[in-house]
Amino acid sequence: MLLCDFLRHELQAFGVHVGCEHGVCGACTILVDGIAVRSCTQYAAQADGTDIVTVEGLAQPGALNEVQRAFAKHHALQCGFCTPGILCSVTHFLRETPEPDEQRVREMLSGHICRCTGYASIVAAILEAAATMSKGA
Repeated sequence: MLLCDFLRHELQAFGVHVGCEHGVCGACTILVDGIAVRSCTQYAAQADGTDIVTVEGLAQPGALNEVQRAFAKHHALQCGFCTPGILCSVTHFLRETPEPDEQRVREMLSGHICRCTGYASIVAAILEAAATMSKGA
């Protein structure tokens, strides 16, 4: 069983979206031991013993983290299908690149397909979240 299917169907982590099933669209991105991973490209058994975080675990229940707040402020989502995977990738990305420029953000986003936003609001949200997080660090 694919990890994305296990998370959705066995653990009810419905924020894990399945798009292309080939690791191309980024919708199924989660964090495995803190690293952004396409959950459609590995089996559930391969993740045994790892720390898995889906979009549902990025913030405390009932709260938003800095990236989620910035996405809401900038209207960086429309249909929301790509959003959970992008949020997981951004979480990993900002840990590795705490002060990115627009080019680096766009390079990271190149692994995600969003048909609604045109990415401009997503880029603005990520840059704002990075700035806010670096001030608080």
